[in-house]
Amino acid sequence: MSTPTLSAPSLPAPPRRWLWWTMLIALIAVAQTWLVWLTMDFQASRQQQRVDAITAELAAQLRHRLFIDTQRLAALADSTQPSGEWRREAAALLLSQRELLRVERRDASLKVIGAVDNPLHKPLFSVLPRDQLDFATQSACIAARRAGEPQYSQSYFVPLGNGLGEEVMDLCAAQVSDAHLTGYLVGSISLGALLESVESPDLARNHEISFVEGDGTRIVRTGSPHGAGVFVADRVVGVPGHSLQLHVDSAAGRPGVIPNLSTALVLGLSLLLFGVVLVLAHDMRRRSRAERALGESLAFRKAMEDSVLAGLRARDMQGRVTFVNQAFCDMVGYTPGQLLGRGEERYWPEVAAAPGGRPGSQGQEAEFVSNAGRRFPVMIHESPLLDADGRQTGWICTALDLSAQRRIEDVSRLQQERLQATARLATVGEMASLLSHELNQPLSAITSFAAGSINLMNDPQGAAEPPLLLQAMERIAEQSERAGRIIRSVQDFVRRREHERLPIEADLLVEAILPLVRMQARRSSARVEVHVAQPAPRVLCDRTMIEQVLINLARNGIQAMESCVQEPEPLLRIEVFPLGNGLVEFAVVDRGPGVGEELRAQIFTPFFTTREEGMGLGLSLCRTVIEQHGGSLDFDNLLDATGRVTGARFRFTLTAAPRRRAQAASQEGHDA
Repeated sequence: MSTPTLSAPSLPAPPRRWLWWTMLIALIAVAQTWLVWLTMDFQASRQQQRVDAITAELAAQLRHRLFIDTQRLAALADSTQPSGEWRREAAALLLSQRELLRVERRDASLKVIGAVDNPLHKPLFSVLPRDQLDFATQSACIAARRAGEPQYSQSYFVPLGNGLGEEVMDLCAAQVSDAHLTGYLVGSISLGALLESVESPDLARNHEISFVEGDGTRIVRTGSPHGAGVFVADRVVGVPGHSLQLHVDSAAGRPGVIPNLSTALVLGLSLLLFGVVLVLAHDMRRRSRAERALGESLAFRKAMEDSVLAGLRARDMQGRVTFVNQAFCDMVGYTPGQLLGRGEERYWPEVAAAPGGRPGSQGQEAEFVSNAGRRFPVMIHESPLLDADGRQTGWICTALDLSAQRRIEDVSRLQQERLQATARLATVGEMASLLSHELNQPLSAITSFAAGSINLMNDPQGAAEPPLLLQAMERIAEQSERAGRIIRSVQDFVRRREHERLPIEADLLVEAILPLVRMQARRSSARVEVHVAQPAPRVLCDRTMIEQVLINLARNGIQAMESCVQEPEPLLRIEVFPLGNGLVEFAVVDRGPGVGEELRAQIFTPFFTTREEGMGLGLSLCRTVIEQHGGSLDFDNLLDATGRVTGARFRFTLTAAPRRRAQAASQEGHDA
């Protein structure tokens, strides 16, 4: 009989208390916010009313002040006193009305015939003359003549030097006698002094008072503080002919949020509670963001470690491995479990041999051994590993496997040697064709002299004289020696295989190639000249390779002269001279057609040639050899006085070597 299974009664879901707390906090926040807003609005209204009242009062005072200036200037204009009395009255007016900086007397054509400056102020037009700042004044005087009453001009700036100046406006009153215009009286009023004349010390401490233009640009200001831009008021001060806009900006900002003690207590407690909730919510959000950022950072770091091709390894201060990436494991053939917590003796035999030393340094080549026993070169870069407090906890290492780079270098070196061998074989092939031509002459001469000697010895009359036979034998020996020299020069060029750089005199390099160069020059009916500085400079080079460069450049020059008719005769010139900066320059100059503009960019390109039988390796190999010696190979065209190309010059530089002591001593003795 089976026992029935009793199901547990379902319990009601717990009430969501956080919802009620949220509603309570929201009600408190709304109530307190409304109360604070009402209080701040009331205080702001009172402050704005106060600024409006101050602005209205200042505008009335300014109008009254300007009215007084207008009346006194008009009275002075109506005066018929002579010039001396007029000046005294004008000076008295300037002292009583300090905003007046200058009073001018003008004739009917608006020309200034007299002026009095305020003695308490720097002369107004001491920097710029009055006629350069007279446009607004003339406009006001014309308006005063038409209106029949004094008129104000537009404000303008008058510089006073040292970056200072005054913003002024002119008051012009017309002088009329017997219904005829006799002149004008002009008073220049400082707007800054006008503002200072109506402000009180208390007002200046708490407000910024200024005149502004219609677009809000400030003309002049007074008052020690800068306005906060919260409580501002504007009034238009209307004067005849012009209107000034008065702008008052209170230095007080918006009202504070604590109007009294009781409200401050309630508001403080409410804000404290609300702040605690906000801090907790903010802390939870920050924790969530930090955890998410940490997870993303770890994932990014893992992806970066797995994608990098360089091996990464970290060690602590005791030399134990604390971290390796997959590239490092693939490099040494061990798993992370076999490397972590151990030293480096598994894959670095030098460490096992010397366990007490530091196993790495920055930018140092070393040799690792893989799990399979394969040794391979690596480049190691190490830097200190620091914790959050800046203390060193170990070393982080980057290891680059140099095996592929070494293989590429070996292949490149092998290809370079093959290119050099190919170029040398091509040179030898061309020399072989020349040998057949050059050896014909001495062999033909040997055959002729030998046949003549045989005929002399077989003469039945016995008329052969010993001197004739001796002369024939000498000629045979000379021609044999000549043929031998030709063959030996080619053999020496072909058999030289050493690639070491030794000091050698430059003239020996040139003399070694002269037989081969002259063979080809005679075939092309060209002449060869050699100019070597004396004493001959010494260079540090691989003799065989530099001789090959000289032969290639000379052969190219001779072949270039074969395609054009030269007047005078074709000439190939080989020059050697020191440059004075530790370099020696070699130059091969021909009288050919030069190098065309279309060939300049490709002339040193491998396998590029303009001859059907050429391979295009000569100049490319020459530049490579010279650059391997630390020099440079370049060319230029030679021009005559008319700008016509008369040939080409290929030149390269080699490092100068110290001269032999004996040679240097003999040269010093010769100079002495």
